[in-house]
Amino acid sequence: MATYAYTARNTEGRTVSGVVTADSQQAALRLLDEQALFPVSIEEGGVASKSRVTGQRKRIKLSTVAVMYAQFADLLRAGVPALRALDTLCKQSSNAALAEVLREVREDLSGGQTLADAMAKHPNAFAELHVSMIRAGEKGGFLEDVLARIAAFTERQDELRNKLLGAMMYPMLLMMVGTGVVIFLLLKVVPQVRQFLRGELPAMTQFVFGLCDVLRDHGVKIAGALVIAVILIMGVIRSEAGRLLFDRLKLRAPMIGPIITLVAICRFCRILGTLLHNGVPILQSLKVARDSAGNRILQEHIDAATESVRKGESLASPLGAARLFPLDIIDMIAVGEESNNLDNVLVTIADSYEARTARKIDLAVRLLEPILLVVMAVVVGTIAVALLLPILTMSGSAM
Repeated sequence: MATYAYTARNTEGRTVSGVVTADSQQAALRLLDEQALFPVSIEEGGVASKSRVTGQRKRIKLSTVAVMYAQFADLLRAGVPALRALDTLCKQSSNAALAEVLREVREDLSGGQTLADAMAKHPNAFAELHVSMIRAGEKGGFLEDVLARIAAFTERQDELRNKLLGAMMYPMLLMMVGTGVVIFLLLKVVPQVRQFLRGELPAMTQFVFGLCDVLRDHGVKIAGALVIAVILIMGVIRSEAGRLLFDRLKLRAPMIGPIITLVAICRFCRILGTLLHNGVPILQSLKVARDSAGNRILQEHIDAATESVRKGESLASPLGAARLFPLDIIDMIAVGEESNNLDNVLVTIADSYEARTARKIDLAVRLLEPILLVVMAVVVGTIAVALLLPILTMSGSAM
């Protein structure tokens, strides 16, 4: 079923608005007719879940969804039926958009669909990885544990993202302010000093003056070209070949490449270990966990490892041949396979390497701040020296 937002008039001529849930728009119109309402407009999707700018459904925050997962798991563990649990979540949710989504999920579930299929209709709220894990939990009979694991995983992911954004806020602010200062110097300060300088000018001064001329005469064109370039690059990245190339470049990027690789590996190990711990067969677990990597290059190597396992071979050997997994992780996976303790080993790997990755991210961000300061100091210093050189030369000649 779908949710329809309507605006209608009642028998007294007053305008009323609300939301109804029905199989189709015609069914929604029949429901309004039964309530003696005369529809003025009706649109699929609740009003609260739609963006006023794009008209598309709003993306619900990870932290909000994580709280819902945890509450859902608690209700199911307490013996509350799934339909009643969804009703409770709809009533107590402080997020109107999430409440509308849960209401639709509840209607689809009561109509005979599985919980995973009902959630898959709402990618703005439930990630594909979460839906895959919930589907595995439904089939394996451990849905409560899966929901609790997803809640913990989502909270950790949201915490890492917020930490990274908070750490990057000052460097980004510094970069924006520094860029604004440089543009102000080139467009306002340098031209005023330039009119007093005559004669043969040093090469550095000529370069700065030439840069001022380019910004003055072609600044708008350059800004437009940059915007068009960004749009084109985003279009290429969204294509299949462009996405594959971008994923490859991310893994090979200097400094940040190893961090991105470790983050993807930790996510893969945690999801695979969680699924194995809950009794999901290894082939099905690998199929779900490969999507959690978030990188197509890594997913291709995981597919090769899945084929190896299907043939009865080990998991560690093909992962080691990919040369993306650190050797100590490969050794730990091999030991876990031999000792029949792979699920706990994978979770241990994720815990230890997530802590190391967080320290690397903190170090990279701390190094970024002085690097930006040095770069901005060099740029401003170059402009200052370019203006002082001809002044000092003129003073020397006068003396």
